[in-house]
Amino acid sequence: MKKILLIKFIFLLIFTSSCETVKKKSDEIVKKENAKLSKFIGQPVSELKIVMGLPDDEGKSETGSKLLIYETKKYGISCVRKFEIDNNEMVIGFVSKGCF
Repeated sequence: MKKILLIKFIFLLIFTSSCETVKKKSDEIVKKENAKLSKFIGQPVSELKIVMGLPDDEGKSETGSKLLIYETKKYGISCVRKFEIDNNEMVIGFVSKGCF
């Protein structure tokens, strides 16, 4: 009985540490993505288009600002990056979802 309990405890310990490792790695990837995209804030749309290319779609945000939407797929996972553009054609914000 003690052996079974010990084996369960070891598996629980390994499982818990594995989840922490995955979380740390995903947090690092998100941090890098945000740092990369933050460089566009305050830049003109032309600079964004030079680096990212032409957007896949355009739309309007809830506040009425223009949105440039870039969509890609990596390993079958969709990545969507939305850049908010003000009336002066400057990047004022972004949202990144599913990108790594």
